[in-house]
Amino acid sequence: KLVCNPGTACTLYVYRHGDRSPVKSYPNDPYQESAWPQGFGQLSQKGMQQHLKLGQNLRQRYQDLLNMTYNRHEIFVRSTDYDRTLMSAEVNLAGMYPPNGSQVFDPNVHWQPIPVHAVPQDKDQLLLFPMSGCPRYEALMNETRKSEVFKNMSSTYKDFLEMVQNKTGLKDANMESVWSVHDTLFCEQMHNMTLPPWVTPDVMEKLGILKDFSFQVMFGVYKSEEKCRLQGGVLLNQITKNISASAVTKNQQLKMIVYSAHDTTVVALQSALKVFSGKQPTYASCHMFELFREDNGSFSVAMFYWNDSSTEPYPLILPGCVQYCPLEEFIRLTKPVIPVDWKQECQVPSGSKDTGNFCHIQHLVHIVESSLWANASLIFIARPFFFLSPSVGLNCQLPKKLLKKIT
Repeated sequence: KLVCNPGTACTLYVYRHGDRSPVKSYPNDPYQESAWPQGFGQLSQKGMQQHLKLGQNLRQRYQDLLNMTYNRHEIFVRSTDYDRTLMSAEVNLAGMYPPNGSQVFDPNVHWQPIPVHAVPQDKDQLLLFPMSGCPRYEALMNETRKSEVFKNMSSTYKDFLEMVQNKTGLKDANMESVWSVHDTLFCEQMHNMTLPPWVTPDVMEKLGILKDFSFQVMFGVYKSEEKCRLQGGVLLNQITKNISASAVTKNQQLKMIVYSAHDTTVVALQSALKVFSGKQPTYASCHMFELFREDNGSFSVAMFYWNDSSTEPYPLILPGCVQYCPLEEFIRLTKPVIPVDWKQECQVPSGSKDTGNFCHIQHLVHIVESSLWANASLIFIARPFFFLSPSVGLNCQLPKKLLKKIT
């Protein structure tokens, strides 16, 4: 059964925000920012509905774990500092905790405020991927572009990319930037906008293939394990620490930790776990970790993935283990992608400043030292988030070129 007696945190999930407007348009796009009610990159009403439904599904799944009414001690929610992830978390919580009894402050409002925590984008080095400030990762990406797999894909789609460049008016439509064209067209299609004549089903299919390949390239394709150590492994390291602490902690009220984030967060995490399907996570998709106590007193970890709220989540099995993976085995199998000294492995020059991942590690160390987090396990929503103490005042910057990839 889930380990939540006498109150130990036993579940953690990371989800992606819901349906949104495109993050940008292309030069020849007939639909510029003014065509969208709230502008670019904003949560749509459809996205709100998706997360309301996910919140209701999570309430149903964990009805024996959570109180019927909101209790601030049993759940902690962290979001990246984007409108769409903050709003997704708020709507999700509305589905999970509809007010009852004394929590109804207005009979005409079937909602109650629940805190969602965040840090500024330029200081969030836990949930925004790919993480910055890692020279070795940048070198690996340069090597990836010279790999046979990458060169073969570039050669195969050379003529197609030239066509896309001509039709869109982009100056450089390449293997790593063309995802944004698919993103824009996909959003327009989902909102019943008429696409240009050149956007045929075959074109959308090819753009989708290249879009998915861009996600694979970030954390795989070439020297995947090392990439994961420098990226998603940092997040996975914190998760395993929290899960391990939950297995030994007594009398802790916190039961659930939630991270509201992005598709790149989910991909980084799932790549480190070797369970990434190769496909972009859908809107409001949710990766869940659950800690169980077996009949013999030992502990096991199970992972589930919710990528369609109309169906039940399906199990994700860590390679080399079983669905309910013994905790010790889970830790052993994930150890190869856990960085020992991130700064050293990233080959960060001594004395350098604003090294994103190192700042991220410092935040994680502070989290581990916190009694709140040392006793909790996590639940991640497709673009995750962590609580950072306001006493941690590190000046970390995420380059604009990386922020543009976050969707």
